Amino acid sequence: MKTQAQKAEAFEALHNTPGCFLIPNPWDPGSARVLAGLGFKALTTTSAGYARSIGFPDYHAGRENVMAHIRAMATMVDIPLAADLEDGFGPKPEDCAETIRQGAEAGLVGGSIEDFTGDRNDPIYAIEKAAERVRASAEAAKKLPFKFMLCARAENYLNGRADLAETIKRLQAYQEAGADVLFAPGLNTADEVREVCRSIDRPFNIVRGPRKEMMTVAQVAELGVKRISTGGMMHAVGMSAVITAAKEMAESGTFEFIKTMPSAGEIDTLLKKGSG
Repeated sequence: MKTQAQKAEAFEALHNTPGCFLIPNPWDPGSARVLAGLGFKALTTTSAGYARSIGFPDYHAGRENVMAHIRAMATMVDIPLAADLEDGFGPKPEDCAETIRQGAEAGLVGGSIEDFTGDRNDPIYAIEKAAERVRASAEAAKKLPFKFMLCARAENYLNGRADLAETIKRLQAYQEAGADVLFAPGLNTADEVREVCRSIDRPFNIVRGPRKEMMTVAQVAELGVKRISTGGMMHAVGMSAVITAAKEMAESGTFEFIKTMPSAGEIDTLLKKGSG
């Protein structure tokens, strides 16, 4: 098994290599090993997928549970693991810094901090406060004995503020505050994504692609995107299969779903392969 420092080196190299890479979001150790077994070079956790897997809505798992979750996953795969660290689990810059410290201790080599306040009536931190939180996170990351790839997220588009100029201004402030990667979930079009990528000097992360357009990995890469994550989609796909199978059994008393499910042998093979 690679050391954390070796994983950190591999993760940084992915961001410095030409082109775009996929970084899917497992929600538990088993799904992490399956994805690693399928050949992905890095993974990142999903706050929504994990919270829902333990019976809570997104943002309700709590830092203690999230850190235990990260610790359980990081030791199961031999590839870099980053994390969705939500809003840093607190409003203060020092809360964000402590979350980075704890995340690294749990096995992470990267993680994201949002500018979402948690208050739907006033959802986005003022840009100065948000940049201060990123700066504290970056300073905490720099104290680590390995390179921690800090991702700063501008949450405008997910909170009814589809203002491209404001979003770019925020991302630029976060890169100046020390973020290594930038992320603006919810951008609607390829033109918006392209403009963001032209306006920043850091690798850009996107979930799947523009929200209102269906694009391939190659097409998203052409926009200037460095990495593509999947957010809670992998967990949702898994739950979709559960719901579909359960409805079939309950409503028609049949088991047609077994025709498309993977065999136990295929799953176990991927779990072994994903362990490294």
